[in-house]
Amino acid sequence: MLFNSKEFLLFFPLVVLLYYALPPRRRWWLLLPASYAFYLSWRPIYLALILLSTTIVYYIGRAMAATDDRATRKTLLILSLIGNLGLLFVFKYFNFFNDNLGALLDGLGLGYAYAGLSIALPVGISFYTFQALGYNIDVYRGEVPAEKRFGKLALFIAFFPQLVAGPIERTKRLLPQFDRLVRFDQAQVFDGLKLMAWGLFKKVVVADRLAMFVNAVFADPAACDSLQLLAAAYFFSFQIYCDFSGYTDIARGAARVLGFELTRNFHRPFHADSIRDFWRRWHITLSTWFRDYLYIPLGGGRVRVRRLYFNLAVVFLLSGLWHGAAWTFVVWGALHGLFLMVAHLSAAWRQRFVALIGLVRRPLWHRWWRIVVTFHLVVGAFVVFRAASLADAWSVFAGIGRLTFLPGSLPAVVGAWNFFLAIVGVILLEIVETLHDRFDLRRVLARRNVAVRYLLYLTLVLVILLFGVFEEVEFIYFQF
Repeated sequence: MLFNSKEFLLFFPLVVLLYYALPPRRRWWLLLPASYAFYLSWRPIYLALILLSTTIVYYIGRAMAATDDRATRKTLLILSLIGNLGLLFVFKYFNFFNDNLGALLDGLGLGYAYAGLSIALPVGISFYTFQALGYNIDVYRGEVPAEKRFGKLALFIAFFPQLVAGPIERTKRLLPQFDRLVRFDQAQVFDGLKLMAWGLFKKVVVADRLAMFVNAVFADPAACDSLQLLAAAYFFSFQIYCDFSGYTDIARGAARVLGFELTRNFHRPFHADSIRDFWRRWHITLSTWFRDYLYIPLGGGRVRVRRLYFNLAVVFLLSGLWHGAAWTFVVWGALHGLFLMVAHLSAAWRQRFVALIGLVRRPLWHRWWRIVVTFHLVVGAFVVFRAASLADAWSVFAGIGRLTFLPGSLPAVVGAWNFFLAIVGVILLEIVETLHDRFDLRRVLARRNVAVRYLLYLTLVLVILLFGVFEEVEFIYFQF
């Protein structure tokens, strides 16, 4: 069930009405079956995977709580890792590793005939697996108590607004919220609906309109001129941002309507002035998950230089692989790790260079220069992320480098009207997000009279209805 579908338009209001009609202490009894029903709408058989993952982490968490022996607790944690990551490997990565092993053995002249598994990728498996593992790691570390109620833990793992594409919530942030007595708050409900509307604008007006151009170009990059390829690279960066952050906004808004607060997952990532800053702003819950549960345990940045580079390589290669079982994702992650290594290596040289050309005395110019460079590194890496193969990614870069420009080639891909709407959508997005970051538009609007506020809300709804792409296009991160 997509957030941008007719089914969700019926499902969500019904859940909200029933939720607030129930006594506060019994509302989670509705949320758990509603969350499972939400997930069943894709492929019912994969509900068994969520239940299996939940059962593993629940009983291992309870077993951890029953012992103070550190060795036993560590063994239990390892069992949880094996169980949950084993499920993730079988359903998401087995065929990738199997195919590459077959290609390697065939190249060495050794026969390998195993065809792999004929299974579909369960929607959201990477997200709920990491959320479940985070719970067991937190219990192991003693940061949270083991949850005694199976149903509450099951709801924490399967809470429908963020089940299939995050944000990846932490135990101590979300799980205690299910015990709060939530009372109907008109202002909070309305605030959640506004956030949902803004997320829907990002998805159907901006992301899905950009997708028309991006999909056409990446389907056959060799047939496109340099301008089309360059535009597709920029467009995809904004498409994936609007698609993913749009989902997060709808998820956070839906949760807020029900009285829950989910973690902000994006903060104007294309305004980052370094790759490190980009990862503080992009998919924040994933980057902090890897930081807290992998990077810091490996030693973080307080190690020798070689070990630092090793830690960065491990984290970003796994981050790339988390996104998908393909070499394009692995290389995308490796590129970001490489960017950070080069930034660390060149820090002193860059400081001297900046001082030499006088940018230190112009801090605003210096920051804008850093933003431009960072943005283009991110865009270049996203070309690899989006391409169907590494060969296609190379074809895009080579095509841009040929500097072939055909008059009128840009609007010719999807038509002048769609191209114009895509550009306007990106501009509106940047204006609104920049203003909101500087002035907090919610507070500014709250000080305006009712007529002005509702005129703006009505305008947003009309823009969505008039210019949205309502073909129920799946969110990009559903495949991860």
